[in-house]
Amino acid sequence: MSNTISEPPLELLPEPVLRIGDTRVNGTEGGDYQHTYAATGRPTATVPLAGAAEIEQAVRAARAALPGWRATPADRRRDALAAVSRLITEHTDRLSRINVIDNGTPLTVALAQGGMAADLFAYNAGWADKGGGEVHETWPIPALDYSLEEPYGVIGVIIPWNGPITALGQVLAPALAAGNCVVVKPPELAPFSALAMAELFDEAGIPPGVVSVLPGGPEAGEALVRNPGVDKIHFTGSAAVARRIASAASERLVPLGFELGGKSAVIVFDDADIDTAIQSALAGISVNLSGQGCINGTRTLVQRGLYDDFQAGLTEAVGSITIGDPMDARTTMGPVISELACERILGVIDTAVTQKHGRLVAGGSRLGNGLEDGYFIAPTVFADVDPQSSLAQEEIFGPVQSLIPFDSEDDAVRLANETAYGLAGYIHTRDLGRCHRLAASLEVGDIWVNGGFGIPASVPFGGVKSSGYGRIGGRHGIREFMRPKNVWIAL
Repeated sequence: MSNTISEPPLELLPEPVLRIGDTRVNGTEGGDYQHTYAATGRPTATVPLAGAAEIEQAVRAARAALPGWRATPADRRRDALAAVSRLITEHTDRLSRINVIDNGTPLTVALAQGGMAADLFAYNAGWADKGGGEVHETWPIPALDYSLEEPYGVIGVIIPWNGPITALGQVLAPALAAGNCVVVKPPELAPFSALAMAELFDEAGIPPGVVSVLPGGPEAGEALVRNPGVDKIHFTGSAAVARRIASAASERLVPLGFELGGKSAVIVFDDADIDTAIQSALAGISVNLSGQGCINGTRTLVQRGLYDDFQAGLTEAVGSITIGDPMDARTTMGPVISELACERILGVIDTAVTQKHGRLVAGGSRLGNGLEDGYFIAPTVFADVDPQSSLAQEEIFGPVQSLIPFDSEDDAVRLANETAYGLAGYIHTRDLGRCHRLAASLEVGDIWVNGGFGIPASVPFGGVKSSGYGRIGGRHGIREFMRPKNVWIAL
């Protein structure tokens, strides 16, 4: 296919304003940000950024709306979220193209993310009318004791740039179903998807103030974390930023939920279906937003008997990736998010080559031939990677795959767990007993066996160790945004 990049459909973008309650704000304390399209390096639109004053305004609007939203009958909250789901489905094409403009996600991937968001709102709508509590046994005296499940109140939500539509669905759907109000801070790098979603909340009849959307930078994030009107913070992003948030939140003991990064292992045994396993390793650095995904398998451990064939197969498969215009439905890999990200990732590659962390067998450079104005990096593979090197231990957030040989099952588990992260793991083997043994032994929150990757709305998702804590998805997800209150009535 041609490497010509089409002009993005900027007419689809929402109005670049802060949406606070029922007001639209474009003159802000946080100044402005010039957004750039990652595929061309050219500007798209200027976006106002929230400062502390706008965050305070949004929190006040949320607190004013909270009593009414919390008291809204459960069936009406259910119907409102179901309406959001229907509207996302109706507007999936527009939302997906806006997502492409936001961060360069290939259109086919963005369309799938829109579908996931619709499903998340539909699923959590079903929980809105199924809350309640429990009745407990009591002693030593007779009593009626029961617990209630109540919303926290106002949730401050900080979402990432690499999957804004899905991230909004994962957090807002259960938070709203539970009866909370939400103040959302999308990043300046990708503000448009969240602003477009906010339009749909209005159309679905979500009352003003229940959801406010304010693009902003670090200043806005810190103001949101420190605001005394916020009852809980949910952050999706890097472990480094999470540590700063945790430090600030500790001053007022506000509860936190963190969905953070990863260095997830793809573990391939000698008896695996090699083609499926290669596609799993390939997805970690290409289809899933050019390696810019927290759950991506970017560390592939291959049993020694299959290692040479796997390396050859993966190197060949890298050449089949369709890289180019993210608005083209044939494209399977687009750019990384920014010029700064390009420089950082290429620096990691150069360091790995210079310090002999592994042997470069594919990629390793920025792409030209019509793509040089955008932020395109060739899918990169290192073989024989030192498992203790920074290449194997640190999250790169770019299209870089590390191949590491192993000998035994115990060896594979040790290598997989020998990292600060614990988000995901991918196992490829035909041995059912081995599947269960590894599932019990891997220090991660989510495991996929023999392909079939998916995160439906019904399953809990989240990590351990430096990949965060708390869960989104399923019954665990809605509990993340509710807290129990106990009532004892003496008889």
